[in-house]
Amino acid sequence: MVHLIKDTRSLSGYILTMTKKLLIIRFSSFGDIIFCRSLLTSLKDESWSTDWLVRSDLAGALGNDENLNHCFRFDRKDGLLGLIRMSFELRKNNYDVIYDAHNNIRSTIVRFIVSFFSRSRLIIRPKDRLKRFLLFKLRINKFPSPFKAMESYWWPLKKALSLTSSLKPINWPQKPGTEEWKKLKKSIVLAPATAWPMKSWPVGHWKRLIELLPQESFILLGGPADTFCEDIASVASDRVENWAGRFSLAESCAHAAHARFIITGDTGLQQVADLAGVSGLSLIGPTAFGFPTMGSLKVLEVDLPCRPCTKDGRGNCHREIYQECMVAITPDRVAQETRDFLNNS
Repeated sequence: MVHLIKDTRSLSGYILTMTKKLLIIRFSSFGDIIFCRSLLTSLKDESWSTDWLVRSDLAGALGNDENLNHCFRFDRKDGLLGLIRMSFELRKNNYDVIYDAHNNIRSTIVRFIVSFFSRSRLIIRPKDRLKRFLLFKLRINKFPSPFKAMESYWWPLKKALSLTSSLKPINWPQKPGTEEWKKLKKSIVLAPATAWPMKSWPVGHWKRLIELLPQESFILLGGPADTFCEDIASVASDRVENWAGRFSLAESCAHAAHARFIITGDTGLQQVADLAGVSGLSLIGPTAFGFPTMGSLKVLEVDLPCRPCTKDGRGNCHREIYQECMVAITPDRVAQETRDFLNNS
């Protein structure tokens, strides 16, 4: 597609530019959508007009990103027929490139219909199942260490399209309300909720951390199901606010993206803070692919021969001390790292 763009440097005042159309297919999960969202700024820099197909209940993770042309939302209630109907509608957009960043049955159906007998070029993010088998079953690691998932979403596009841009932190477009902003700038944000319990820092550790920093106020972020956050907040209700379940997904992302300092496990809000360049601490245990990319989050971990044992926190721990990789990241250590940052900022 050819567009006229204002440019005072040219004699006519306008220049011709080619807008290339790209469709990203990534339905879920929260963290993976944020990983993939990191591509949008660089794609815009390379003159790509990007649409996205996402699960409707997770569309808030994309917010109102100015680098995204359009967000198509698929509701799981619509089932297979609804997915097929949406695919035929997407086909009308005549995409130059379709990037299947999910690579599952649903995304395969979409990419087949949208690209069938069309000029669309297909790019598929690999699952690396053999490498995962070697790592988790045979303890042979063929992945980069640490593995940065944001980069794994960028590599297939960069190679296939000969892109020259690189990933970089973004200015998160959605801002919190005035009162929330004031509280964020004088508090430490805690994001204790994770999708799977194996990668969660113990509730008792979160409570102890708050006790070790008696001069600080805290804000807890999470979703409606994270009722344990109320237990954490109860340790010092005069200086801990529990925002879990009070805000939409998009609003919670904005809170994490504009935090003064954040402490988080391997969770979607960690990826938001990482992408937004927020300073903080990332508590990484059994998982292989949740390491931050942009450099503003410091990783705290313990060296155990069994790590990593899972891609996302599913499964069981077989060590004598259950979940030792998370338990051994002590509240004292996290508190000291927090003090060091606050004293030097």
